[in-house]
Amino acid sequence: MRRAPTPVAAAVALVAAATLAAPVVTAGQAPRDSRFAGLEWTFARIKYTAFTTRGWRGSYLDEPWAVDFDAAEQNLSRRLKSVTAIQVNEPIVLTLEDPNLWNYPWIYMVEPGNLELKQTEVPILREFLLRGGTLTLDDFHGPIEWANVERELQRVFPDRRIVDLDPSHPIFSSFYQVDAYPQIPGLGSFFAGRTWEKGGYVATLRAVLDDRKRPMVLINWNTDMGDGWEWSNAEEYPGYLRYTADAYRMMINEVIYSLTH
Repeated sequence: MRRAPTPVAAAVALVAAATLAAPVVTAGQAPRDSRFAGLEWTFARIKYTAFTTRGWRGSYLDEPWAVDFDAAEQNLSRRLKSVTAIQVNEPIVLTLEDPNLWNYPWIYMVEPGNLELKQTEVPILREFLLRGGTLTLDDFHGPIEWANVERELQRVFPDRRIVDLDPSHPIFSSFYQVDAYPQIPGLGSFFAGRTWEKGGYVATLRAVLDDRKRPMVLINWNTDMGDGWEWSNAEEYPGYLRYTADAYRMMINEVIYSLTH
């Protein structure tokens, strides 16, 4: 597979273009912030193989990788464009083996509790991350799904630990000031009167770090950011809006941190 120089590395070089000394935006504000002019971002959803759908003959949009498609990425993209000067492109769908992967430094996998990387994808993902890319995982819950994610990440990086990122980490203040990591309930959990599912009671942001301590993999565990974006325009669920606001704030922080580190 071709491995030409790409914006994966170039995106990291844009750190110098972002003036990070500017004040952090408070939660109640929604200005168009000019600090990040010159940066570019695309929501790149990864189409992956799920061990839970082997032999599946239904629509591919019913597979785990497509959950919340495409309202989640459209809404997050619009929100990021409205509050920053980042050039936000139309969302796309890729596989890890797509040669265009190297043009997109930020990639997203939803419901990775179902993930089963193909053997050919493991070295591609490892190289992508070590060259400056970021993988964001979202919407998986409880110990069983965690065990699968941990197992798949160990295939990619058998020599690297998964660490917790607490609110003292700069990712929590890269744009909005977020004082606590939010647990965003899926809509089904919200209707059931709770924020958790599948035994995942405590929401945690975890990461796999590179040698410079940069989070290469951002792991949103026991939370459903995607539902927060997908249903942010659903006026029939007014009680859910406070969760959608938290989902936007946290993920915008994660995206901006990824683009500037």
